[in-house]
Amino acid sequence: MTVRATWKAPDKDVDRNHDHRLQTSERNELPNSAFALPHQRKLPVTDAGHVRAALARFDQVEGISDEDRDLAFANLRKAARHFGVEVAEQDWHDLGRKPHTRNPAHD
Repeated sequence: MTVRATWKAPDKDVDRNHDHRLQTSERNELPNSAFALPHQRKLPVTDAGHVRAALARFDQVEGISDEDRDLAFANLRKAARHFGVEVAEQDWHDLGRKPHTRNPAHD
C-alpha cells in the first residue's frame, strides 16, 4: 500500500538563527503539514537541513507505529524533493543501514 504524503512547503520562510534551530515560537506557528509526523508534530521539515536531520534521526523517534513511520518517510521524501536533498533509501526500513544517503559535508 502506498502512503500519500501530507507534507506541504511552508507558506513563508521561517526566520531562524544561524544554526537552523527553530525557536519554540516558530515551531508553534508551523502548521501540522510542515512536520514529517503531523499528528504528533514531530520532525519539523522547513528546510534542507531539517530534512537531513530528520533522516539521520529517524530511527530515534519513539512511540510511533509502522504506519506513522510510513507516513513520515513519505513526507520526508516529498520535502527532500522540494529542497533538493538526495535520498537513496526507498523505504524507512533502509535508514540507518549502509550505504546511507550521501552526506555532502563528508565529500
